[in-house]
Amino acid sequence: MTRPPGIHRIVASVFTIGRATTPVLTVDDVHQQHADFVWRSLQRLGVRSRDLEDALQEVFIVVHRKLGTFDASARLTTWLYGICLRVAAAHHRRAHVRHELATMEAIDEAVEASDDPEAALAARQAEERLTQALDALSVEKRAVLVMFEVEGIPATEIAEMIGVPVGTVYSRLSSARADFAKAVERLDRRDAFRGGGA
Repeated sequence: MTRPPGIHRIVASVFTIGRATTPVLTVDDVHQQHADFVWRSLQRLGVRSRDLEDALQEVFIVVHRKLGTFDASARLTTWLYGICLRVAAAHHRRAHVRHELATMEAIDEAVEASDDPEAALAARQAEERLTQALDALSVEKRAVLVMFEVEGIPATEIAEMIGVPVGTVYSRLSSARADFAKAVERLDRRDAFRGGGA
């Protein structure tokens, strides 16, 4: 008895089910599918607007170097988030050195470009104050606080995105809120001291 043509293909496909190889992931694929996620993650982690392009490039340089070591059983976004975390931490260390000069330049530019310099100055100072309070947080806590409180992302999604249990998200969120409140109190005391001495 002869088998009908093509039956060997069906039999072979039955034996390869479950053993199919995953398609090879390229840096271009990762960039095309996840550049927005990386950009938002870097923003959440406190990378300044003027440094986002450079930080994004740094992340994808790491992706290029390390893509061959990526464990395909893990979520790609979790892996990318870990890279973003390290890149953002490095940017924070470098930005701390040039922080004072950049702050004064930004305030001056905002005031000069506005029709209402007093309102522009007040808005810029409020933004700077918020940034300083957020900068007092670790990058992990800052990211969770911004995602949950500002962007309204549910804790379950945050947990999935950064690859931690939901309980860890709530723990970081609670700690971030407390640290943020303390940072605001320190800024209030500093401002009161500066105002009282004038």
